[in-house]
Amino acid sequence: MALTRKVKEILSWYESDNAGTKANLARMLMTGRLGGSGKMVILPVDQGFEHGPARSFAANPDAYDPHYHFKLAIDAGLNAFAAPLGMIEAGADTFAGAIPLILKVNSSNSLVAKDCAPDQAVTGTVRDALRLGCGAIGFTIYPGSHQAHNLMEEIRELSAEAKSHGLAVVIWSYPRGAGLSKDGETAIDVTAYAAHMAALLGAHIIKVKPPTAFIEQAEAKKVYEKEKIAIGTLAERIAHIKQTTFGGRRLVIFSGGGAKSSAEVLEEIQGIAAGGGDGSIMGRNAFQRPKPEALTLLSDIIGIYKAVK
Repeated sequence: MALTRKVKEILSWYESDNAGTKANLARMLMTGRLGGSGKMVILPVDQGFEHGPARSFAANPDAYDPHYHFKLAIDAGLNAFAAPLGMIEAGADTFAGAIPLILKVNSSNSLVAKDCAPDQAVTGTVRDALRLGCGAIGFTIYPGSHQAHNLMEEIRELSAEAKSHGLAVVIWSYPRGAGLSKDGETAIDVTAYAAHMAALLGAHIIKVKPPTAFIEQAEAKKVYEKEKIAIGTLAERIAHIKQTTFGGRRLVIFSGGGAKSSAEVLEEIQGIAAGGGDGSIMGRNAFQRPKPEALTLLSDIIGIYKAVK
């Protein structure tokens, strides 16, 4: 596998990592239809844990089968497939070596009381990831939650172990909690803060939601206005998020969010691509569609990222 100049540049950003971790990053970056471009589209299927099986899969009953998701990611030519322990175990042998895997090692569920602080339980280990042939672990933190510091301590330990064994680390950084308004969860200042925290925690790949132009924090608003930080368009906001992750020296991919029309998804992807985002990690908007429709949508998304110069 000859690495492209772009992939070599990206690997150079991770100055402390061993050859194993860089090899796993390289494999993700070189896999699929975007291989070698420096862009990524990843299929994450942790929604069964987060929202329950019917809410996740009833719209497309084929998706109850874990093999469906492996095949969807492979057939679409994606860079990687991310899922919790049981789903990866259910297809690990059949699809061994077919696509890079990311083991999601913590999870929540919607049965928890609504007044509980946002939190996740550790549901997988680094040893699980190694046993299953994964190239990375994935972990969610909730900046703004009363449990945020505990989550940070958990990923610190898991990240150190993963890196020592040559695995990459992907951090889902989703602001939420009593200290934030609903609009604040995707506010530009809060999303940028969350992305920066993930970079500071040692993530190789950072997952955040596309930010809105809303500014949550009064003190941050003063700075955004004084420094005239451009946030009027999605492309400008994406560029700012990239800037906050070590001047763009970390990979940042953006979630697909709730159900949208294909036109809405593609319009959002256009903004992400125009702003220099490194790709998308899209679950429900892919696997809840019939497979032919999902493949068409994913192909169109890949086409947008391919067109970026």
